[in-house]
Amino acid sequence: MTAATAVRALASRAPALLHDRQFRRYWAGQSVSFLGDEITFLALPLAAVLVLHADAAQMGWLSMAGLLPALLFSLPAGAWADRRGHRRAVMITADLARAALMASVPLGYAFGVLGLPQLYVVAFAVGALAVLFDVCNATLFVSLVEPERYVEGNALGNGSRAFSFVAGPSAGGLLVQLLAAPLALLADAFSYLVSAATLSRISPEEPPPAAADKGHFSAGLRFIGRNPTLRALVSAAATVNFFNFIFHTLVVLYAVDRLGLSAGTLGVVVGAGAIGGLVGAVLTGRIVGRIGIGPTIVLGYVGFPAPLVLVPLAGGPEPVVLALLFTAEFLSGFGLMLLDIGSGSLQAALIPDALRSRVSGAFRTVNYGMRPLGAVVGGLLGSTLGVRPTLWIATAGGMLCVLWVLPSPVPGLRELPDKAVVGPDGAPVRTPAAAPGTDSVPARESETADAVPRGGAPSRE
Repeated sequence: MTAATAVRALASRAPALLHDRQFRRYWAGQSVSFLGDEITFLALPLAAVLVLHADAAQMGWLSMAGLLPALLFSLPAGAWADRRGHRRAVMITADLARAALMASVPLGYAFGVLGLPQLYVVAFAVGALAVLFDVCNATLFVSLVEPERYVEGNALGNGSRAFSFVAGPSAGGLLVQLLAAPLALLADAFSYLVSAATLSRISPEEPPPAAADKGHFSAGLRFIGRNPTLRALVSAAATVNFFNFIFHTLVVLYAVDRLGLSAGTLGVVVGAGAIGGLVGAVLTGRIVGRIGIGPTIVLGYVGFPAPLVLVPLAGGPEPVVLALLFTAEFLSGFGLMLLDIGSGSLQAALIPDALRSRVSGAFRTVNYGMRPLGAVVGGLLGSTLGVRPTLWIATAGGMLCVLWVLPSPVPGLRELPDKAVVGPDGAPVRTPAAAPGTDSVPARESETADAVPRGGAPSRE
């Protein structure tokens, strides 16, 4: 077999969406950007610690600067994006601005003027631009992907994200060693330029801007409140986020101080979650085809938090501890892909174009609101009850998320619902072809789950 024949054979086995030039460019740009984000996730705090000698309180402020924009700006950004339209152009502008912000850090370092205030501003501004990018991305995704390909499209995107969890920290660590932490951020700046370039080379047909009617700002929250399926999904995501951030706040302390793991060993264990995510991204489409979209989501809401009970259970000889932690991270990463891909595809099918960015903003507001709250509660419980009892509370509490989903329409959904539109009164209107039993479920279009971080490390979205 010649090399050309081998390449053609591999190309013929690629997912169907990758044969679509516009989606392939979009996906390639997002994949590179995911990798750059993971490099920054390591390099930015290292720049604060190694170069600026930040203390614990200053590191807390830096973390808060990155998280706060999602809580503050998701609702107004979604309302603005739906009203303005031209979302691809907004995303390109956001990418270029983020590239400039990231490049300002190594520039300040090179001229000897880098300080913590600059890092705070960069983290906050990049976080704000990420909110704007993401609420627009919800609509761009469905402009590129046909409804019957939502699961495949979400699987490809989440697969890239899982791969970035594996490769990003390693690449970031290597760049920090070779170049110094501030200079490593040039990789993320470059990744934003790649994303902007790929977005500039696609031309999907976007939905028209929404009218700025009365209640435009809060329409996304009201839409979720009227829809039992979306209401269950956002409640379940908020619950699992809250308890998972209790878990995340203490798990590193527990692994290092109580279990005696080295930083390197802990990194390998956390990497198991990323590998589980890669496997989950590959297999989720088949699982959806076998058991249906609704049962896959239910399985994800069990399969993501449940394996983490092995973490506070860990004890005894080091091989046993490592086996339990590795299994917990791998299975949890696998479950996260079931949850994210299934939930993201169903949300894509439920939200009309006219409301898409606003509903995305509402989801992000609720989800990101739970993250700092969970972190604070985790710290308080850990200092009063102890680390291991708090981890038991976090892992057991995380499994409660499925109780929101079980009584909802979700478990009975085998296929994605038919498309809904928004009527003149702003209420969802079911099309005549909608599936039986989904009367109050509108239908078909986007909004990725953006629901939950991995067990061992938070998502940077």
